Amino acid sequence: MKCPFCNYVESKVLDSRMSKEMDTIRRRRECLKCGKRFTTAERLEEGLPLVVKKDGRREVFDRTKILGGLNKACEKRPISVTNLEKIVSRIEYNLLEKGEREIKATEIGEMVMSELKTLDEVAYVRFASVYRQFRDINEFMSELTQLLLKKDEE
Repeated sequence: MKCPFCNYVESKVLDSRMSKEMDTIRRRRECLKCGKRFTTAERLEEGLPLVVKKDGRREVFDRTKILGGLNKACEKRPISVTNLEKIVSRIEYNLLEKGEREIKATEIGEMVMSELKTLDEVAYVRFASVYRQFRDINEFMSELTQLLLKKDEE
C-alpha cells in the first residue's frame, strides 16, 4: 500500500476492523519511511458477476457506475451519500448471493429502480426516465400514473 504522504510502498498495519455494513475492512496503517498514519478500506471483489450490456459486451462489475447514476438521480434531493452507498452495497450483496457468473445490465437497473422507488419518488422518476429511455411524454406520464396508483394503494 502506497503512503499518501511520501509514496513509499511499505507500511505496517496497526489496526483492522470490519465496517458497520460488514462490506469493507478498514485498516489503520503507518508508513515505514515517514511514520505518518493513514486509513485504507479494502473491499472484496471476488465473486461479482460480469455485467452483460445491451449490445452483448461484458464488463467487470463497477460499483462506481451505479453510485454515479444514483448521484445524478438524487441531485438536489435530501438524500445522503451514506444512503446511496448503502443502496450500492445492498445491490452488490444481492449479486454476490445470487452466485451467478454473469448478470444483465437491465437486471441491475431494475434493482436500482426498486431501491429508488422506496427511497425518493423524484429520484426514481429521474432515474427511470434515463434508464427506460422514454420516447415521449405519454410514456413518462404512464410511469407517473403507475407510481401514483401504487402510492394511493398504500
